[in-house]
Amino acid sequence: MYMLLTPNFDPKTQYNIGSHPSVQQKQPSSPLHYRVQCEKQSAAAQNPARIHLPLSIIARNGKANRVVCVTSGGTTVPLEKRCVRYIDNFSSGHRGSASTEYFLKAGYSVIFLYRRGTCQPFCRSLPDDPLLECFTSTDDSSVQVDPSHAEMVKRAITENRSILRMIAVSLRSLGPSAMFYLAAAVSDFYVPWESMTMHKIQSASGPLDMRLAQVPKMLYVLRNEWAPVAFCISFKLETDTDILLGKADMALKKYKMHMVVANELQTRKEEVIVVTEQEKITVRRDTTQPGADVEDPLIKLVVDRHSAYIDA
Repeated sequence: MYMLLTPNFDPKTQYNIGSHPSVQQKQPSSPLHYRVQCEKQSAAAQNPARIHLPLSIIARNGKANRVVCVTSGGTTVPLEKRCVRYIDNFSSGHRGSASTEYFLKAGYSVIFLYRRGTCQPFCRSLPDDPLLECFTSTDDSSVQVDPSHAEMVKRAITENRSILRMIAVSLRSLGPSAMFYLAAAVSDFYVPWESMTMHKIQSASGPLDMRLAQVPKMLYVLRNEWAPVAFCISFKLETDTDILLGKADMALKKYKMHMVVANELQTRKEEVIVVTEQEKITVRRDTTQPGADVEDPLIKLVVDRHSAYIDA
């Protein structure tokens, strides 16, 4: 799913994306005035017209401003075609949703590409357990993915890639004013469709031996083909600090990223290390301010480097 958010919303200068049948408008209660266009369906990959119209308007009106695409949350890997079980990864979407708030405050228009059920901007502190809503009980008291969500789970990876490509191509005309802030935890492995069983894998068959294929990397394609002039930032999460910076540096060079944000699982909410070609910068949360986020100083640094990139 995706949201289009524009800072400093003024009803007098509103351009009417809301007239498009698949787009709804909301104006949340917040000290920051902004507009949200929210695509409520996850079928944009099957119907590109649902995403091309609002993106073209964002691109046309963003030439004098800056637009950032923030990817957020995790992706799921189904194990069966009629999905009951799936592999998930560790990502609540907190980083992406918090960063979106600070990008809006910095004057950016934001395309927020996220997984349904993960944190959203200005709502991340609300109590919620949407994952449980994806399951339902059957007549034999077993638990399975609710049929209304099963299709979404099945196409989670492929749809994410398709929508990101549409966004990247649509923003290509903005040149260096476009940014991609890739905070989503994209699955590294998946089960190819042709290798999946049709029905639920039976536990009576004994231990499960499954071979996973590697998900094709889209960072290089994004950087070199879809949006070659955009400012690109990726993330690297590890549990082993001894390999974290090496992996981040490798990603920087391999995928030609402008910045890689390295974070360790246990300390990710307190500090991150921003890796560039020239330096490694440690960014820490301001512990003297109650409720402060590490994303606040992080986005200030990102905005500063993006400005330098545009002016270069």
